[in-house]
Amino acid sequence: MQLTVNRKDARFSPDSTRVITRFLFTNEERAINTIRTVLNMSANEASVALSQVLRDYAMRHRNISKIFEKNFNKIANLFSSLKINPELLEITQKILIGAYFTMEYSVESAAFFNPSIVEHPDQSETGPDEKRVILSFRATGEGHISSIVFRTGILDKFNMLKLEPVGKMLEEAQHIRRHIFSKESFKRKLDEMQDFHALIPSELILDKLEEKFTYDQLKRCIDDARMSIENAGDHEILFNQIIWLASSHYELEFSLDTNLSERVIFPVSVNEKNGIEDARFVKFMNDDSETTYYATYTAYDGVSILPKMLDTKDFYHFRILPLHGEIAQNKGMAMFPRKVNGKYAMLCRLDGFNNYIAFSDKINIWREAKLLQQPKFPWEIIQIGNCGSPIETPEGWLVITHGVGPMREYVLGASLFELQNPWKEIGRLKSPLLMPNIEEREGYVPNVVYSCGSIIHNEDLIIPYAMSDYASTYATVNLRELLNELKNSE
Repeated sequence: MQLTVNRKDARFSPDSTRVITRFLFTNEERAINTIRTVLNMSANEASVALSQVLRDYAMRHRNISKIFEKNFNKIANLFSSLKINPELLEITQKILIGAYFTMEYSVESAAFFNPSIVEHPDQSETGPDEKRVILSFRATGEGHISSIVFRTGILDKFNMLKLEPVGKMLEEAQHIRRHIFSKESFKRKLDEMQDFHALIPSELILDKLEEKFTYDQLKRCIDDARMSIENAGDHEILFNQIIWLASSHYELEFSLDTNLSERVIFPVSVNEKNGIEDARFVKFMNDDSETTYYATYTAYDGVSILPKMLDTKDFYHFRILPLHGEIAQNKGMAMFPRKVNGKYAMLCRLDGFNNYIAFSDKINIWREAKLLQQPKFPWEIIQIGNCGSPIETPEGWLVITHGVGPMREYVLGASLFELQNPWKEIGRLKSPLLMPNIEEREGYVPNVVYSCGSIIHNEDLIIPYAMSDYASTYATVNLRELLNELKNSE
């Protein structure tokens, strides 16, 4: 039987007009010269310059003067070299100086891809057989820096997606809160990441901390160690690794007056400065029947990767933390939507070639995994991996996979696993479910279709997917036909 895949006309394309503000700082000497120049302006010159900036940018950003003031505060320490108390400056001077340390960044100017889809927590004002959904995307801008952005829409009874209005005033989180660390778990993660015994024991730093400590307290200990430890310059790898790990824990809170499409999860920590990649969102049902949305993603600092997780209940407040354990070292981790046999379950990739499955008593610690799937067909010989979290059906766990074959062509496949024994494969499609067609194979990375999460609605599987790492769309497949094909595939 030939499965029918219904490609939809919807296109989610990068939009260079969607910008956020970023703090701009090159070096201290240049910054001081800039400050000095602004302070030498007459009151009239400063007023005219600020009026022009506000006129040009007030309609592009919510409360732009507050943004300028915040960025002014980030460089206020430089005034000591000028022997000036920044608190004594006029508010006009502060805001104008802040403007010179602010830039716009177009978060999706280069690409808009690798989507996932989940049910929206708010299903009010939807009609019969309709479902409001949230789509997440990997948005990429200048320098190939990736962030997470969102769209919302409603799937109707025919599974046509109507996007809800998209806001134009993008914002990063209004508040960023750092994590309080446990010394024992922090030390364990350090030991997993690298053997430092040939350098200096990490206890020389951690022993100076209480059992619970903050990022700022840790950073002060590092600064002290740099001053007190003999040949401290030889230990910069350890110092940087500790800061790298500590900076990966944080919380984000967005303003209540932002639309979800305006919220941008932009890299915050050092270990994700080059991108937040391929978030796989899942609606997770807890033991108490409450819902939490989780997303696993890859943090990239330009050299190393770190698997991380975020969770949220309302898409206003997000908690971010790294995943610990020996198997939390690679890309492509995807959580099951509930516990299996009393344990958290995760699809993962250990070696870059095969699919694995892991179980854990703790959601952020993953120590053991077993082989789940190996490449089997010509279109997946190079690599097989997941395309998002497993989907529970009466017939078993449905997993959308990606396979890499000749010419590094990425295609989508599908597999079915037993509900109680999800390491046991019931069936796997012998042919790709979705391959790049003529229109989809041209883009930033040619010959690639890829997804980070699907959903079931009105007896169809809804698959959002990226087209050659540039833009995105979605397709539908009849669920019953797909499951029958999978059950009869062996």
